[in-house]
Order: sequence, then structure tokens, then C-alpha cells
Amino acid sequence: MIPYGRQDISQQDIDAVVEVLQSDFLTQGPKVPAFENSVMEACNAKYAVAVNSATSALHIACLALGLGKGDWLWTTPNTFVASANCGVYCGAQVDFVDIDPRTYNMSAKALEQKLVIAEKEGTLPKVVIPVHFSGQPCDMVAIRALSHKYGFKVIEDASHAIGGKYKEEPIGNCRYSDITVFSFHPVKIVTTSEGGVAVTNDTKLAEQLNILRSHGITRDEGLMTKPADGPWYYQQIELGYNYRMTDMQAALGVSQMQRLNDYVAKRHELAEHYNELLKDLPITLPWQHEDSYSGLHLYVIRLQLDKISKTHLEVFKDMREAGILVNLHYIPVHLQPYYQEMGFEKGQFPEAEQYYKEAISLPMFPTLSYEQQQEVVESLKKLLLEKQHNIK
Repeated sequence: MIPYGRQDISQQDIDAVVEVLQSDFLTQGPKVPAFENSVMEACNAKYAVAVNSATSALHIACLALGLGKGDWLWTTPNTFVASANCGVYCGAQVDFVDIDPRTYNMSAKALEQKLVIAEKEGTLPKVVIPVHFSGQPCDMVAIRALSHKYGFKVIEDASHAIGGKYKEEPIGNCRYSDITVFSFHPVKIVTTSEGGVAVTNDTKLAEQLNILRSHGITRDEGLMTKPADGPWYYQQIELGYNYRMTDMQAALGVSQMQRLNDYVAKRHELAEHYNELLKDLPITLPWQHEDSYSGLHLYVIRLQLDKISKTHLEVFKDMREAGILVNLHYIPVHLQPYYQEMGFEKGQFPEAEQYYKEAISLPMFPTLSYEQQQEVVESLKKLLLEKQHNIK
């Protein structure tokens, strides 16, 4: 069986976690700031706040930007539900912007068109969350320009994208956003088992993120309402959450981050090999913008269904039956029952819906061998070409 994604755990990683288990700190110890520093250095950002998941990072990023009841959050329908749910958590209303048919990211053109209408209707978003799907960055220059014109804040959902670059600079430097969020789930580029990080260059936002991840509590006298009663003293100054990352997770992250560039380079090597092996099949290969250096969390193909006799579902099921555990990223969020109860309907975001009808994520992880890639391609080729012959 070949999974679509898999973590790579080395002896170095195991030793790092065991060291924490044998130390005095299992949580709230020195490894969390060490991990935050490693992310800051990789992204060239001023601040990093580690939490227990990227979902938590998105939530407190929205709160730090003041998102609340009566506000609007816009994101892409081609993402995991967390990119939209974070707005609902804050009491905001959520809407979506259709995708670019080549990158599968939020379309800057569609965003601008929607903003023009929203300005007339008085429904401009307070926060927009572009998602760097599969690791390829969105058109952040255009999105940032629109944010200045229409007055919204930008959170980059870079859950797929650590180690990638945009215009030759690291994703996460927040040049074009207020906050960037990364995921460290096991199938992501590097892992802390579960975990997320929010990075920013804004001091006040960093303070807010730190407070919100830990119950709304501070020990900083500069933020308290009165002098401390003693060295034990802390104050809860707002409603926060228990979103902290453990030292065990952080230790794993510190170790994994040392291999970040190697992991991304290997993914590019695998993608190039796929491109060569798959170029003559009736599929659409992933397209990469010249401004981007993708983290390549995913390698997504689109079936050219008019050129094959099998359905999307048949190809998916037959690949899995052959031991190739392909996946599909993503079901458009607006088609989920929870969001349809809000009034979203099929047909509202046609590019995302058409993508969903054709997309399949092939196995992509750094320990994937060329032999395994060959097995993936041969299984796909057999399914597509033998049936194609029967059409003639």
C-alpha cells in the first residue's frame, strides 16, 4: 500500500522527543520558543507563536485582528473546512471567492470583482484568507494591493507551504499579509505530530496571539491593570483558549525543521519525475507560476474525463483497490451540509466545483521511492489507456 502522504521520523527526531520526556518540562518549557525561533528564521519573520493546531492558529489570528459578530471573512472554497470555520468561531459571516483554474488558489480577479460588488452593498470583508493550495503561493501582490484599496486584513493560510517561496522570498515573511499560519500535521512538509504556528511582523498582534493561546492570561506587568501582587502573579485580561503546544511536539518540530529544505527539494525532485512519467496521459498536470517555489505538499492531477471512459469515482476506487491510496483535496467547503444550511448552493463557485469533479491527489512524500512512483504511474496508466482504447 502506498499512502498519499507520510511523515518521516528519524532517530534524531526520536532522540529529541525522548530528551524532553527525561527532562523537567513536558509542556511550557524551552523547546517551544526554540521551535518558534526555527520557524521565524526559516520565514524571515519577526514573531512566531506556536499552538496545538493550524486550526487554533487560524482562530486566534482572526481574533487578534478583531474579527467578530457583524464582520465578514472571505476565503477560498478549495480548502479544508478550518479556513472558513475560524470565521464562524468568531461569530463572523463567511463567504467564498472562486479559484484560478490553473493554480487552484483564490483568484485575485474574482476577488476584485466580488469586492466591487461588496463595496456597493456595504458587505466588504474584514479579513480575507487566501490559501496556498498544495504549497503554491497565491497572487499575494494583487491580494495585498486590494487589501489596501478596500481595507481588509490578510491572513495567509500557508498550511501546505512552509519551505516554499514567493518572488524568491520565503513564504511566511508577511510582506503581503498581517499574519501567516502554518500546519505541522503528520502529512505536512514537516511535523510536530499535531501543531500550528502563526507568524507576524506586528508586535501588538504577536502579543495578542500569545495571550489568546493561553487562556487570555499574561504575566507582563505592562499589560496588567495593576501592579503584580508578587512573582506568582498573573492576570486574565481577556477570554483566551488552551491552545498551547507541548515541549514534546516542539522538540520534534525543532528536529524536523533542520531538514526542511531537504524535504522540499525532494518533493520537487519527485514532482519533476511525475511530470515526465505522466506527460502523455489524458490528465492535466499541476501548473506552477513562475513567481512561486511551491512547498509541494500535494501533487494533484485532473482527469480529462472527455478523453477516458471511466468516471472520476471509478478511477479513484480502482487506484485504491490497486494499493495506491490516492486522495482528493478538497470537497468545496460551500458544498458541505453545514455551509449549505447557511444558504450556499451548488453552482455558486463553478471553477472550484469543476476542479472537484476531476482532481486526484497522487502520493507525495519525501521517502517516496522512484519504484513506488513507477507503480503509481503504471496503475494509473493501465486504468486510463486500456479503457481509452475501447472507446475507439
